Amino acid sequence: MKIAALRRYPVKSVLGEDLRSAELGERGVPGDRRFALVDAESGLIASAKQPRLWRALLSARAEVTDGGVRVAFPDGSTVDGPSAGLDRALSKLSGREVRLTDVVPEGAALHRSIPEEVLESGVEAEVGATVTTLGAILPGTFFDFAPVHIVTTATLTAISARSPRGTVEVERYRPNLVVDTGEAEGFVEDEWPGRVLVVGGARLRVLLPSPRCAIPTLAHGSLPADRDALRVLASHHRVTIPDFGTFPTAGVYAVVEQGGAVAVGDGVELS
Repeated sequence: MKIAALRRYPVKSVLGEDLRSAELGERGVPGDRRFALVDAESGLIASAKQPRLWRALLSARAEVTDGGVRVAFPDGSTVDGPSAGLDRALSKLSGREVRLTDVVPEGAALHRSIPEEVLESGVEAEVGATVTTLGAILPGTFFDFAPVHIVTTATLTAISARSPRGTVEVERYRPNLVVDTGEAEGFVEDEWPGRVLVVGGARLRVLLPSPRCAIPTLAHGSLPADRDALRVLASHHRVTIPDFGTFPTAGVYAVVEQGGAVAVGDGVELS
């Protein structure tokens, strides 16, 4: 196995950037989910997991800069931040007043729309939602659960084979690491929780499968909406996670046991 892609998402629920290499640490890929948007009305963290309110964020793209972050908007403009100008631009994009921050508010949480209800009723419908408190594994961070999210090429192929489109784009699942598993077939990472991945110079402990929300179904930049990116999993790959429940899943969450340099093309070993 080897690393096929390495990615980070500097602003939560905004598109991210491809990297050739990175030094993984306790917080995963440096700069990943460093920033988030706070909704002025509710005080919650803005998340496209609640697509009725926040799906437009996935039309913008963020990259790390020396001073913070730069966001590129659908009209071709770019705005650097943190700044009042970027707050205004992101508020205009989302249609709600938001503030960009890298300081995690006490009790930071977001609303996660129930994925099956989004599939049934559409992204504009007001559906049921659960509250997710951030920083479950690393308190004081904007990670939903753990700092590293991994998806394999075998899983992407398995989803594509069942999709009416015949393909699914990896961008929809927002992984940090895409692992090329060669000729392996099926959802191979289902067997990884509890084991260690040696990735380049780093060691990652795999925790559990990644439950999927409504985000994969949404338009991502130039990629159109695709309900089957979630519907396939809901129909063909529901996994029971002890102490959590049964969910459509794709990929796994991991923590960094030993930091180190990783690069696209590096070998990946399961131990």
